[in-house]
Amino acid sequence: MLKLIKSQPPARIIAFGFALVILLGSCLFMLPCSVKEGVELRYIDALYMSTSAVCVTGLISVDAGDTFTPLGQFFLAVLIQTGGLGVTCIGAGVIVAMRRRVNLKGRNVIREAMNLNTGKGIVKFIKSVFLTTLSFELVGAALSFIVFIKDYPPLRAIGISLFHSIAAFNNSGFDVLGNFQSLIPYQNNVLLNLVTCGLVVFGGIGFLVIRELIEKRLCWRKLSMHTKVVLTVSAALIAIGTLLIKLTENVTWLGAFFSSVSARTAGFATYPLGEFTNAGLSVIALLMFIGASPGSTGGGIKTSTLFVLFQGIKSAATNKSEKAFHYAVPATAFRKAAVITLIGLSIISVGTYLMTAMEPQISFIDALFEVTSAFGTVGLTTGITTELCLGSKLLSIVIMYIGRLGPLTIASLWYFTKGERVSYPDGNIAIG
Repeated sequence: MLKLIKSQPPARIIAFGFALVILLGSCLFMLPCSVKEGVELRYIDALYMSTSAVCVTGLISVDAGDTFTPLGQFFLAVLIQTGGLGVTCIGAGVIVAMRRRVNLKGRNVIREAMNLNTGKGIVKFIKSVFLTTLSFELVGAALSFIVFIKDYPPLRAIGISLFHSIAAFNNSGFDVLGNFQSLIPYQNNVLLNLVTCGLVVFGGIGFLVIRELIEKRLCWRKLSMHTKVVLTVSAALIAIGTLLIKLTENVTWLGAFFSSVSARTAGFATYPLGEFTNAGLSVIALLMFIGASPGSTGGGIKTSTLFVLFQGIKSAATNKSEKAFHYAVPATAFRKAAVITLIGLSIISVGTYLMTAMEPQISFIDALFEVTSAFGTVGLTTGITTELCLGSKLLSIVIMYIGRLGPLTIASLWYFTKGERVSYPDGNIAIG
């Protein structure tokens, strides 16, 4: 069995690893020590929560604070951390900690999982990922503790702060405050809002960008094209999202800013989304679909994909080459971006159709929002998650899994290395 797995391409190994951790997590949640006394947890809900945690989504069929014991919440935090860093990165980290060498196959798997261009410097990169994660989460927990200590006993406040920091940096919208309230009680707390947004943003721009910002000492001129694209698009989406949400919803500027940041795959809410207008939900759904950046803890089609799409469209409209920041956009980038976007739209369309068919009482916008949230591994909901039937929960589980692995990775699972034996001449087909 192990030999068979090792012979598979990196994409299949990554997919298998995530599936295995999800199943293991569901079993841990079913242990009596994980569930509070008097609370009944069905396996479908344990599987749903495990998938949501490993896929760093945050959609919940049961409330984590009201359902799980401190040990169960610890299991949940471990699954979120594992899903955020990636199963392969965690495994490689263990190998490095044991002072063993990462073989060529392992390096290829890590390179595929973390969207790296080369397998060189893998061990150094893994160490920097763990150090970066630890640093951000400890600082985030310390700042969050200042807020939570006012409402909870010291030990409980420490636990909530650590859990919240892990969930925020890994762009997973879980909370353990209970009663399905997310961060609504803290909607006017400036410190917690800004700390959460900071963790979400840095977790969403990707480890490659964070490392480059540190190495280049924030010097814009020295940054690579990828980093400039990620930072520019991320800032633009946050600004545009904040403005549009403020224009359509009765929220404060802080609330609009938080919602705009959180919609980019974080999943925390400071206002009940069930009370938002269709216009506001449409803005958030679009932000959820775009998501975070490559090599990050977030999902979606990614900011760089959106950038390349716009560059390709502009190039076709103006008949000029694709270029930005004094670099030429790679020739194959637009094709890859178009494929990812098309697959993503197809998954959301099919998923929304199936959910509305199985849940006729749910409105179209609520179903679309729920499916988009699952695909973008966001975790935001209008409040319908707990009411979903078995079929809809299984559908959401599959979509979260696809969203975490990425559309292109899922598509490449069926790729075989044998080349085509027959070639054909180019045909003529009208486009547009």
